[in-house]
Amino acid sequence: MQLAASLDRLGTESAFEVLARAQALMAKGQDVINLGIGQPDFPTPEHVVEAAAKALRDGHHGYTPANGIRPLREAVARDVHAHRGVEVDPDAVVIVPGGKVTMAFAIMMFGEPGAEILYPDPGFPIYRSLIEYTGAKAVPIRLPEASGFSFVAEEVLAQITPQTRLLIVNSPANPTGGVVPQRELDILVDGLRRHPQVAVLSDEIYARMVYDGERHASLLAYPEIRDRLILLDGWSKTYAMTGWRIGYGIWPKALVDHATRLAINTHSCVNAATQYAAIAALDGPQTAAGNMMVAFDRRRLRVLDLLNDLPGFRCVRPKGAFYAFPNIEGTGLPARELQDRLLAETGVALIAGTSFGIHGEGFIRVSYAASMERIEEAIARIRTWLETR
Repeated sequence: MQLAASLDRLGTESAFEVLARAQALMAKGQDVINLGIGQPDFPTPEHVVEAAAKALRDGHHGYTPANGIRPLREAVARDVHAHRGVEVDPDAVVIVPGGKVTMAFAIMMFGEPGAEILYPDPGFPIYRSLIEYTGAKAVPIRLPEASGFSFVAEEVLAQITPQTRLLIVNSPANPTGGVVPQRELDILVDGLRRHPQVAVLSDEIYARMVYDGERHASLLAYPEIRDRLILLDGWSKTYAMTGWRIGYGIWPKALVDHATRLAINTHSCVNAATQYAAIAALDGPQTAAGNMMVAFDRRRLRVLDLLNDLPGFRCVRPKGAFYAFPNIEGTGLPARELQDRLLAETGVALIAGTSFGIHGEGFIRVSYAASMERIEEAIARIRTWLETR
């Protein structure tokens, strides 16, 4: 068989590779604590599960419109207005099976040989993977530790060239927990006036996971770029619905038909029962989601203290999502070696910073989507291992 050369440019998501290795160790009887996977350790709220079951009992077993059922798109528009203060036309919403699909569609629309796409680094590894798959040049935006893993807007604007087609922003961010301050977004949007050819993909999948009393700053709130802004969000993180595979994009009017045609050509539509569950998540009680955030905040503060007390570690305060991204240069070990040895020798699964880009060396990602007891046990194991070394 002769495969397309583009397949060789596809990367992967290391969290799933580490998860597989952790599960293999568990199958052999080893007690493994997984602080690597980016998945809430809470069940989907019961009323959401019941809404899906009711949809099936009511006979919602067939195809739906490629862009999603209208009641769900209207629910998304209401939710966006409630939490971002922005009016959205339900016809601009395209429902898709998970957050990655909006990401893939946006990158496919703008990526081709000769084009450049800017993406955050350290950042979600699929950004670079998909950019390179299209043949475009992947241009990393460095997110320095000193700025809390935010970008400096003027530095981002200085990286734009006539070949730049798309700029990807992720705030709150995976893997760092960093949040871009409002002032940097203001400078970025103002500077984009000089670059009307550049579209923006704003990955806001962690929008409801912001701490310290801060309010999420959305790029959707800037009318100056609405005609070239794609917003990515979904249900996986906020409502602990990772396995349900449902997300959405809010698209500029000029791109909605393109996104819908891509949906028709790839997945046809999102399964019906999940869409009714998603309505229940947005319109129903928010108690479970709120309780989850209270738990994450408690863990965040505890993890920060524990990590900063480890030999060779230092960690800036994460402001969003459910990740900490400690600097591990003081251990004297490269990130990948530390990741592998901790899993093999302590049974603690973390993800090397190099899995998230060229600027991730010297860091390791810690997910605090685990119980407080397991988090404390994991870090105690790491402390013992470090002190033994």
